[in-house]
Amino acid sequence: MSEEKFQIITFYEFKAFDASELTTIRAWLRDAMRENSIKGTIILAEEGFNSTVCGEQRAIERFVPDAESILATRLIYKSSFHEVCPFRKIDVKIKPEIVTLKKPVDISLGNGTHVDASRWNELVKDPSVLVLDTRNDYEFKNGSFDRAVNPQTEKFSDLPDFVADNLDPDTHPRVAMFCTGGIRCEKFAPYMKQLGFKEVFQLEGGILKYLETVDDSESLWQGECFVFDDRRTVDENLDKGIGPDYSQK
Repeated sequence: MSEEKFQIITFYEFKAFDASELTTIRAWLRDAMRENSIKGTIILAEEGFNSTVCGEQRAIERFVPDAESILATRLIYKSSFHEVCPFRKIDVKIKPEIVTLKKPVDISLGNGTHVDASRWNELVKDPSVLVLDTRNDYEFKNGSFDRAVNPQTEKFSDLPDFVADNLDPDTHPRVAMFCTGGIRCEKFAPYMKQLGFKEVFQLEGGILKYLETVDDSESLWQGECFVFDDRRTVDENLDKGIGPDYSQK
């Protein structure tokens, strides 16, 4: 990885912002990205922020403390490297949600549902656990975990309908879910708790953190992981993949 020129980091947090301060925060983040030669996308909402950005490694090292100061937090990010920047511009957006579910969710119900990679493998192997891929169908086609259920959704906000039509807290008491970087599960795990599912687990840090930390010999991941930038997919080493772009079909 050391020979790769550009560092790509993804980070998010559910953190309450006042609507009146979002425009100012957006302007500050744009300035910080421009000053540090950072490209990528940051989404802001009253519920928090969600981002994937890229720059040379030293530029990322400068940008992170600037972003932490602006967002008044400590960033926890996942990192990968590539020989070219997979983003073409600076894009900071204000939206109603940082990940669109269109359902009211008490995020605090997700406390205690996170599991790390070692525990995750145990859950995937456990036949009493339903393993739910919370991503869209075109993402699933590039790769997923062994035994994972594909809801065949076109967008994240379709997932509640899949659950209503196919899952039941009484017949599926144990559900383990995952997504690319963790943010969709941060919303969907507490949503499932609201519906009465007794044991809900979410893969902490998502697929990207799993691939970063789990040795290939122990990995239960199969295929490549779709990412939302010009790389399209990444392989088990977080290098640019070779899989097709099913999102365009």
